[in-house]
Amino acid sequence: MINGSIVALITPMNSDGSVDYKSLENLVEYHIAEGTDAIVAVGTTGESATLPIPEHIEVVSQTVKFAAGRLPVIGGNGGNATAEAIELTKAQSKLGVAAMLGVTPYYNKPSPKGIIAHYKAVAASTDIPQILYNVPGRTAVDMLPETVAELAEVPNIIGVKEATGDLSRVKRLRELCGDDFLLYSGDDATAREFLTLGGDGVISVANNIVPKQFKMMCDAALAGNVQAAMAAEDSIKGLFSALFCEANPIPVKWAVHRMGLISQGEIRLPLTELSTEFHGLLLDAMKNARIEVK
Repeated sequence: MINGSIVALITPMNSDGSVDYKSLENLVEYHIAEGTDAIVAVGTTGESATLPIPEHIEVVSQTVKFAAGRLPVIGGNGGNATAEAIELTKAQSKLGVAAMLGVTPYYNKPSPKGIIAHYKAVAASTDIPQILYNVPGRTAVDMLPETVAELAEVPNIIGVKEATGDLSRVKRLRELCGDDFLLYSGDDATAREFLTLGGDGVISVANNIVPKQFKMMCDAALAGNVQAAMAAEDSIKGLFSALFCEANPIPVKWAVHRMGLISQGEIRLPLTELSTEFHGLLLDAMKNARIEVK
């Protein structure tokens, strides 16, 4: 079972736009040292939308190599074309990932019937556990709990990342999908409450820059210690809004660079570097979280 504090890892890049694998290795070591429970490689925060398939696969492969079995790596395998998602899935099935995370097909707005057919086709192409990912704010399609429940019947579909911020869905998903189906929050701002309501883990953006504090919050919430979870959250909760002052991963990548964890803060077009008007906002949130910047 993969649970707890899971980082949606950024993909560091050089000034020419190529992937910076040395910095990637440093990030993996950093998260292992800080106690992060698992890594998602090349999800939304890892700029999956702008990495061509060969590069996408290589970043996942190198992340698995750098982790060297010390923590699980979950590979992003989403796509708005089912054939592309299957291609990513088959390739990653050979890499040693613990599971894969597949976002609902975006832009083309499939019906529930289409969503179910998509995920069943992807799951049928591998024996590796699959995690569904619902983020309607980005994809323009909402995977309802009833749809998730039908997909939960597929043996190697083991959980869902729910990023709506709607806490009422935790109870509904648990009722429909059972106790063994893993429920992950994909919304940092409501993550603590999500866990105390019965969630199993959080796939987090903020975890990129406050992994130790985020794990403390998750561990306390999972243990049912609400007061300790709230205390751990208190100094970092300002980040939960500041890190979304522009489209993710623009702010978090800028923050990781300011911490000196990566050599460059490059990001792929059509995303551009953080606007100067937001620098002070993010720096203040980082200061409140006791993050040292360079």
